[in-house]
Amino acid sequence: MGANISSIFMDPATARSLFGAFAVPIQQPPRRPTLGDLPESCVAPILANLDPVEICKLATLNRACRGASWADFVWESKLPENYRALMERVLGVEDADGKRISKREIYTRLCAANTIDDGSKKVWLDKTTGGVCLSLASKGLMITGIDDRRYWNHIPTEESRFSSVAYLQQIWWFEVGGEFEFPFPAGTYSLFFRLQLGRTAKRFGRRICNTEHVHGWDKKPVRFELTSNGQYASSQRFLNDTGKWNLYHAGDFVVHKDNDASMTKLKFSMTQIDCTHTKGGLCLDTVLVLPSKFRERLKHF
Repeated sequence: MGANISSIFMDPATARSLFGAFAVPIQQPPRRPTLGDLPESCVAPILANLDPVEICKLATLNRACRGASWADFVWESKLPENYRALMERVLGVEDADGKRISKREIYTRLCAANTIDDGSKKVWLDKTTGGVCLSLASKGLMITGIDDRRYWNHIPTEESRFSSVAYLQQIWWFEVGGEFEFPFPAGTYSLFFRLQLGRTAKRFGRRICNTEHVHGWDKKPVRFELTSNGQYASSQRFLNDTGKWNLYHAGDFVVHKDNDASMTKLKFSMTQIDCTHTKGGLCLDTVLVLPSKFRERLKHF
């Protein structure tokens, strides 16, 4: 009987050899194809029809999308047509050197806020649309009386791209102007002045705006003028919204496709030269040039 009981218990090696002959192999179901199996040459044309933000999101999906997202033809379609002129003007990269840089890297570098002209301007591409945007600092403008501290002062602030704004104490003859040339690609653009009535400060970590010196802007409107390659626009606005930054629309200009390889010259001004009264308490930050289609995104007057 002892022999019969011991025969029930056998070592694992003997069990595998005994029952292995009767085991039925388990068949794995066939693997279904996934997006990762698509070749990069098929994925890249799909990405070319998306905007840059969507391309970057899909690049994290799998290896095929990541590799396709680096294709030059995908990003060249997102760059402005005159991107070579922009590379030279904004990045200081010649066309010959630019051929060694991928189009994705060019797009990335142009989307950064690039400082040019001794720090007086910043230029960048809108990340979604690839539209060219330009900001001109108050220190790059021609301001009547700017050297007389009885009238104007440059004050530091965190609310400006350039870390400072021009503050008007009080003046009789208010005149601000400027002009520059830049290789804007073909399209329609709008020019704005970024202004605030009142002087901003921080107290106990909270933003406050001192408006006690704001005066004179409700008596006569401010006149805005813009000239560009034979085009002219003008408008008049009362400045009456205190305590916050606003964009005041000076005018629009068009860059035609046959001229986008050359420089566009802009001349603009903001004046209130009625000397029957003084005006003051105004902060001047920047002059902005943006594609006109962005106007729907902005609060302007």
